[in-house]
This record gives sequence, structure tokens and C-alpha cells, in this order.
Amino acid sequence: MNTTSLTRLAASIAAGSLLAGCAATQNPTPSDPWEGFNRQVYSFNDSVDTVILRPVASAYNYVTPQPVRSCINNMFSNVGDLWSATNSFLQGRGHDFVNTLGRFLFNTTMGVGGCFDVASTTGANKIPNDFGVTLGVWGFGQGPYVVLPILGPSTVRDGVGRVGDFAGNIASVGHIENVRLRNSLWGLQVVDTRAALIPTTDLIERTALDPYSFVRDAYLQRRNAQVLGRDAPADSNLPDYSIEDDEAQSPAVPGQPGPATGGPKTPVPAAR
Repeated sequence: MNTTSLTRLAASIAAGSLLAGCAATQNPTPSDPWEGFNRQVYSFNDSVDTVILRPVASAYNYVTPQPVRSCINNMFSNVGDLWSATNSFLQGRGHDFVNTLGRFLFNTTMGVGGCFDVASTTGANKIPNDFGVTLGVWGFGQGPYVVLPILGPSTVRDGVGRVGDFAGNIASVGHIENVRLRNSLWGLQVVDTRAALIPTTDLIERTALDPYSFVRDAYLQRRNAQVLGRDAPADSNLPDYSIEDDEAQSPAVPGQPGPATGGPKTPVPAAR
């Protein structure tokens, strides 16, 4: 992503925060003082998801064989491990850094470029990490909860962290110079991520009395658990909105059980 795009993203976050101050809700949750504004953005994201993202993701699931979807998902996840390892290093978590870097090397070689998540089958579970968590470990407060257009749940700290993710993760799709290839991979990544989340969003819609509050509370619990360096609480089923949190939906290696994972791995869509 170029400097202009990063500037626009930062400006959008700042504008959203400013507008949020104008939207009030009676007795808002302390961590969500901008609830009125956030609910409006959540509704917008839900509409985009209903009209565009979910239909495209459903079509993708229908026409793409499961082994192919699993391979694509695993390859995106494998590349994401490099940035996760970098953040573990920045946080001073040497054990996580070594394990995550080892996952990447093992899956890249034995997993045929990351197509198969063989590391998880050996007990080397995925450790999702990003710059927002790094800022939290460094002592920066999370700030108010905010729902970003299209990107979904965040906090002020995580919003700044997203800018760091885009700028620092040189292995991300955004750093590919070939515009046509970069845009194609971006589109594939978005569709693949959303397709993997369909069962979870269906569950939320069927069981949550207030999907907005459910997503907010689970997101904040998950992020706090990551900063503290432990698994999310048992009732927090929502990890970060990043491709590396999406485990393959089929066995990591033909003929073997699916990957063993550490902590809940039930994600939600970025458009929610």
C-alpha cells in the first residue's frame, strides 16, 4: 500500500472518531462511548455484506472444491505468520517468535508452499499477532471501541495498529508491485476470508439477541487476552479480523485429522 493510501486510511479513522463524538446513546457501555455512531456503521457494514460480500463468498464456496479453498486459505495464513512472528519479536515474546517462525518455515517446505498446515498437526499451533497487539504490550491504552467502515470492529489503538500492519508487513499482498496481480490477490483474499466465516455469521444471527453487542464484547475480550499473552476466555469465540486467524476447513494433510488449534478459532466477517 502506498503512502497516499495510508494517509487516506488514517484520515478515515480520524474522521470516524470525530463524527462518533456527535452520536450519543443513552447509558453507553464505558468501553463503547460512541455506540450510536458505531451501530450505524455496523448496519452499513451488514448491508454491504448482505448485498455484496456474502453472495460472492457463497458462490465461491459453491464453485471452488474444498481442497482448493483449504489450500488458498492456508497459503494466505502461512504468509501472515511472518508478520505475526515479527510482532512477537517486537513484543519481546521470544518463545512465540521462534514457534511462529518455525511454523512458517515448516509449512513453506513440508506444506508445499503453505498449501497444507502440517505444523498444526505436529502441535505447533498458530499464534495470531499484529501491530495493534504490539502497541498494547508496549503500554498504549486501547481507547474507545469503534466500528470501521468495511473493516469492522476495532479500537483507537487497533485502528492505528492497522496502519502499522499495512506499512510494516512487507509480505502482505499490498506490497506487490504488479497492480493487476496485487488487486487479484486482494480480491481473492477478501472472498476467501468471508467464505470461511459464513458458518460463524449464521450462528451469530441465529443465537445472538443483539449481534452488535455480541461482536463488540467478544472482540474486546479477545484483544485483551492477546495483549496479556493468554488464550481468549472460553465464551469469547471471536478472534481478530485477519486472514491468519482463519484455519483451514479441511484436513491439513490428506488422510490426517484437521489442525489442532490453540484457543477459539471462530472468526466473524470484517463487513459486520
